[in-house]
Amino acid sequence: MPHIHTGAGECDATVSAYVVRRVADEWRCLVHMHRKIDRLMQIGGHIELTQTPWQAVATELREEAGYELAELKVLQSLPEPPELDDAVVHPQPFLMNTHDVGGGHYHSDNCYGFCAEFASGADPDADESQELRWLTLDELQKAAERGEALQDTTDIYTYLLSHIESLHAVPASAFSVDKPTKGITYKR
Repeated sequence: MPHIHTGAGECDATVSAYVVRRVADEWRCLVHMHRKIDRLMQIGGHIELTQTPWQAVATELREEAGYELAELKVLQSLPEPPELDDAVVHPQPFLMNTHDVGGGHYHSDNCYGFCAEFASGADPDADESQELRWLTLDELQKAAERGEALQDTTDIYTYLLSHIESLHAVPASAFSVDKPTKGITYKR
């Protein structure tokens, strides 16, 4: 999706999926070669005007990495989501940040952590980068030092993995991508 806000100082809402998996007792981080900036980075993209952040991250995971939510666990600070009558509960991002993407334009990013048991068996969409890599933190840091990966991606994966033992791996399918069907009515 293109940038929604294009004026000076404006900010788009985005999502990122930081996906990790254990391979031979070592954590590996999923990155892809972004086709517009030609650097390795996490899966993610813009939140469209018709999407919730959870819908957007589900779309990006499917389009850019071939993953369905049912194949992943989302990392959460609490062990299970609450049940609410009038709202749909979404998982919490483990981090949110705002960064400058150039030209006085900003992205406010919802960073979600995921655990995978295996590499996706599906390919990314045809119009997405086909170059996916599972790198160790050391490999990712070396790629960043060579200018092949974004340093922020490395820093955020490092942060996530340094706190992974305190997080709960909740089936991502425990959270609905649907929007609420009922709710409150504003009087004004």
